[in-house]
Amino acid sequence: MTELDVDHLRSWIGRRETLSDTVTRFPVAALSATLDRDDPPPRAGDALPPLWHWLYFLPVARHSALGSDGHPTRGGFLPPVPLPRRMWAGGRFTFHQPLRVDETITRISTVQDVTVKHGRNGTLCFVLVRHDIAGENGLALVEEHDIVYRDLPGPEEAPAAPRSARDDGVWHHDIHADATMLFRYSALTFNSHRIHYDRRYVTETEGYPGLIVHGPLIATLLIDLLRRNTSRDVASFRFRAISPLFDIAPFSVHGAPDHDGGATLWARSAAGHLAMEAEAKLAT
Repeated sequence: MTELDVDHLRSWIGRRETLSDTVTRFPVAALSATLDRDDPPPRAGDALPPLWHWLYFLPVARHSALGSDGHPTRGGFLPPVPLPRRMWAGGRFTFHQPLRVDETITRISTVQDVTVKHGRNGTLCFVLVRHDIAGENGLALVEEHDIVYRDLPGPEEAPAAPRSARDDGVWHHDIHADATMLFRYSALTFNSHRIHYDRRYVTETEGYPGLIVHGPLIATLLIDLLRRNTSRDVASFRFRAISPLFDIAPFSVHGAPDHDGGATLWARSAAGHLAMEAEAKLAT
């Protein structure tokens, strides 16, 4: 079990970073193509769909500053957690107004918490980051981003028992997230984490059966399912990753309206297991 200097890691709480960017048109058109949407070409002033802000404020670490897993070496804005696996565990979003194509946008990021837990399968470190993103007309959205770090599995570590996904969705969409889709999404988000494109690394070093589908991509596909089935704006959204999905089998996204004017959404593996769950509230 890896020992962590918790006090040192928690000294990152309160650290802030401010970045600016422009909502350029090409990434919007390229993500639309990646999601197999038939959208018109983006125009100045078009509203950016929810979660598509992940196309901006991209990390630009030099190649020499990358670690063996393809991520930037630990430290800097995020705490230097010395655990090899880093995953996107979930997130919560409040949408105040849309970001718009061609406008200048600003993101203020703050490390809000660092917690360490010891479970039956080793040490886990959770980092909570808040992003306040504003456009030219003020605050547009607030995002709380959950990152989890963990050890590589031991030889006798038993995987968590899978949870069965619901099969009563009103909406559903089948997804074939093959290596091409994962490459495109990695390129669009400048994500060099090798678990998404390097099959030998992900199978031999991290012990997974195939390339891992990005957590943000699954979340984007869930909210895209909502967009395909309602024209109402999203007021808030939250998602939690349950188990990974891989490029070796198709999966599906599902959803159903709830009784509070929103929707429940989930991703289901080919074996029927729950991969991600989400909730959305729609604007009145």
